[in-house]
Amino acid sequence: MSIISMLLGEKKKSASVAKERLQIILARERVGGGSGQPDYLPALQRELMAVVSKYVSINPEDIKVQLERQDNLEVLEVKIELPEAVR
Repeated sequence: MSIISMLLGEKKKSASVAKERLQIILARERVGGGSGQPDYLPALQRELMAVVSKYVSINPEDIKVQLERQDNLEVLEVKIELPEAVR
């Protein structure tokens, strides 16, 4: 990292910001240890919709976010149905 970028700041790419947000959310959920569906999934779904909508026109029902727990393993599943390309 150069001194100029350190002083002026560097704009992060949306993918790295999304990755950081997911890490924070998952870490918070693990510490909280709540049962049932986490409260952040609807917000995560809305944010994903906003990001994907910048690039592709999609219907809000085309994004599904689900968290599955099996023993000590947690799987965050994100399904995004993209429209077919117009040729």
